Amino acid sequence: MCCSLSGASHPPHRKLYRLSELHMKHKRLMALVAACATMAIVPFISSRNVHGQSRSESTNESSTQSAAGPIYNPYPQGILPSNIDSEIQRVRREENAIEEEAFDASQALTPPTVTGNPPIQQNTGTAAVETLGKLMNFDEHISVNQNIACSFCHMPYAGYSGPIPSVNLSMVAYPGSVHFRAGKRTAQRYTYAPFFPVLQFNAEQGAFFGGNFWDSRATGYLIRSADAEQAQFPPVDPLEMGMPDTACIVFRLSKAKYRPLFEQVWGAGSFDISWPADTAQICSTPNGASQFGGSATPVHLSPEDRTRSNTVYNEWGLSIDAFEQSVTVSAFSSKFDAYLKGKYVMTADEMAGYNLFRGKGNCNSCHLDGRSTAPTPPPPDGTSPNSEDTGVAASTTPLFTCFGSANLGLPKNPSVAFYSETTPDGVGLTPNPEGFAFTDNGLGTFLRSGFGSAPNPNATWRQFAAASDGKMQTSTARNVALTPRKCPTTEAPGPYFQKEFFHNGYIKSLKQLVHFYNTRDVFAADVESGNCPKGTVEKVNCWPRPEVPQNVDMTTGNLHLTDQEENQIVKFLETLSDGFTRPYPDIDTFTGACMTGGDASTQGNALIIPAALMRR
Repeated sequence: MCCSLSGASHPPHRKLYRLSELHMKHKRLMALVAACATMAIVPFISSRNVHGQSRSESTNESSTQSAAGPIYNPYPQGILPSNIDSEIQRVRREENAIEEEAFDASQALTPPTVTGNPPIQQNTGTAAVETLGKLMNFDEHISVNQNIACSFCHMPYAGYSGPIPSVNLSMVAYPGSVHFRAGKRTAQRYTYAPFFPVLQFNAEQGAFFGGNFWDSRATGYLIRSADAEQAQFPPVDPLEMGMPDTACIVFRLSKAKYRPLFEQVWGAGSFDISWPADTAQICSTPNGASQFGGSATPVHLSPEDRTRSNTVYNEWGLSIDAFEQSVTVSAFSSKFDAYLKGKYVMTADEMAGYNLFRGKGNCNSCHLDGRSTAPTPPPPDGTSPNSEDTGVAASTTPLFTCFGSANLGLPKNPSVAFYSETTPDGVGLTPNPEGFAFTDNGLGTFLRSGFGSAPNPNATWRQFAAASDGKMQTSTARNVALTPRKCPTTEAPGPYFQKEFFHNGYIKSLKQLVHFYNTRDVFAADVESGNCPKGTVEKVNCWPRPEVPQNVDMTTGNLHLTDQEENQIVKFLETLSDGFTRPYPDIDTFTGACMTGGDASTQGNALIIPAALMRR
């Protein structure tokens, strides 16, 4: 039985196409899909409201903007969800409402009293910078077409990760400000990201720890905050918010209605910059446009003004970091936090899952919970933890990550939109000339300063690239199961909120996630996704070969967990969702539909696209 999205325009029960059927349907429908998408999006763009600036400023700037351009849709059928237009508009309404709420809160802040040496905004400084960061996070004005905010990919009710169930089921990465450019990875959760340290190579461990992003490319090397540096990437990523120059973010901030709060926090005169007359036009032209000739600084500022602009952009990142580190985002308000304080008694299944998490499942060897690991040898030597950590927890605020990276041996996911972006868009950008041949080497690519990542600021790290191929950051397990309250689980049959897991979204439920760790090597098949042998079911008793076969972490893959034990670990993971000891802010802003039906073990399988199709 397949799962269905209530209110979606596609049929609720869709069979996996045979390769020939899918290819023929793709050829017949591409023109129709592109035409329909164009008709649907044109009014959507032209009717947008700009929330980060005054009405007069919006009107003046829009008169100099270039047209949004034609819709970019190079995708075969099954990549773009059929409800993408309505879901984009839904999320925009939600994030605009949260921004208005944050602006109201900013207006109610107590005027600051600056005292002490160094000067500190006594009593009000924390609230001011965190509120400023929230306003920035939900401001659509910071994207090239003023139609998505940072929060578009990171909404509170999804643990500050992807908010569109149909995107999580299909294209994996979220459409950017230029529709429908898209990246290659899932949207990582904001929550607890500020606690990741600056990227460092630990010579004794022979491993990297810290940084932000799946590939750790936000190192924090300069402003010494990996999370603040992370916030500087999406606004100028051509596949995300699409600004052509970091100065464009500063230019838009200078026109924001919350500019007075920015200057209160970071100082009057922050925006004393002489902007060229063509700044608005440049900042309304997407990154990657051929007219820029590859320049990252098409806004021509004097050296002094460029320095001032760079300073403001650092303060942009630090403000968003302050919001993400606040107790409204990284809340430590889960059942597990109450359990550590002695204020919650776990259910039998939750406790069994916890014991498995730090025992037979070996989960807390990477997702550190402040306790020791009691691993179990394979049967017949043992079936339960051989020892138990009965001591007091070493940490009362465990982050459930080691800050490291690992290659878990995930199969390549043909549904990733990036693989299809092999042709130029309306401004001349070809996002992925390599097509399906592109291999996501994660940390290894970053250490080489390779395509699809960022420049490596430390030449001594380059030597470790080959040993780092395929490695992706070990995210915190906190809030992995957080969902809107009206869709109380990530698991079919629901009602559930469809999420996606790991860097390439190949896994669609927590049941699948635990089952992958448990049986990756037991049911390994030398095939690609969509081509499991007859008589097997992908993600149940067939795991396609790893995308990156080198450096695979062999501490998982054959854990000898029973089906019941897998389910118990899922129950424990659900205790890590914030919002138990006190309400989680903005969790009820979801206005979409829950999904129902199906089974967690095969969740999303009806939409698998065979890898062979992507080579045609």
